[in-house]
Amino acid sequence: MRSVSVSVLNFNGEKNTLECVESLKKIDTSKLKLNIIVVDNGSVKKLDLKDGQWGNTSLKVIINQNNLGFSGGQNIGIKYALKKGSDFIVILNNDTYVDKNFLDELLKVADKDEKIGILVPKIYFAPGFEFHKKRYSEKEQGKVLWYAGGVMDWANIVGYHRGVDEVDKGQFNITQETELATGCCMMIKREVFEKVGLLDDKYFLYYEDADLCMRAKKNGFKIIYVPKSVIWHKNAGSAGGSGSTLQDYYITRNRLLFGMRYAPIRAKLALLKESVKILLNGRYWQRRGIIDFYLGKLGRGSYKI
Repeated sequence: MRSVSVSVLNFNGEKNTLECVESLKKIDTSKLKLNIIVVDNGSVKKLDLKDGQWGNTSLKVIINQNNLGFSGGQNIGIKYALKKGSDFIVILNNDTYVDKNFLDELLKVADKDEKIGILVPKIYFAPGFEFHKKRYSEKEQGKVLWYAGGVMDWANIVGYHRGVDEVDKGQFNITQETELATGCCMMIKREVFEKVGLLDDKYFLYYEDADLCMRAKKNGFKIIYVPKSVIWHKNAGSAGGSGSTLQDYYITRNRLLFGMRYAPIRAKLALLKESVKILLNGRYWQRRGIIDFYLGKLGRGSYKI
């Protein structure tokens, strides 16, 4: 029987985390051993959740005294999963809930090719959390796509989700290789971590998932989008929301870090020129992100969470 661990990171999001865990408890575990790992990342309020065991499903709660960021917090869960002997580790946002068959569908595809290292489900906006709520009928809510495969725009060093904002009418129902997985939900074979290492703590938050994808692909692993596997995402429910100062800082800084590692030379030059413009005209936390990149102040950096 294969062992799958699901690592869920909580930071002051108890309601979302408890709802996420409840959905995970409903997964069919007749053919697998499921370890749910909840890592509390230095929340103000103690998480009302305890270790437990239900048949083939176990729950482990790990408390971090400090906020280690997405990469550092998830690495705690990943290390625990690897020590438990898990064959696959799922990184899952706490502001999600899952279909009871989502793991089974991912595992079916994983078995088809030993080169598959990372698998990603189809991800919908949770009803009411769409970017453009007024655009959709009540019947369409819950069927609006958030992710149906990922693509990197190397000219601008920005990752895009295929199908985002589209109502699902079966247009993305082919299982296929994709360029980018998303840290919202990705299932990683243990051999990937053994070969390329864990999430890079230098990012702290944002772009760490893309970085892992690049390292996995460079080591011969495939990333596969699996549309029969489905989850729902309460968009930006776990990290400050779109356009926040937190995003200004970490996305600006980490885009530079990621781009200087992996982008083509022309894109790197454009990125450096853009960083100068941001220093002159950007918002405060964007400028701070640029400065910290050049100073090598990575990880948590200057931003106070």
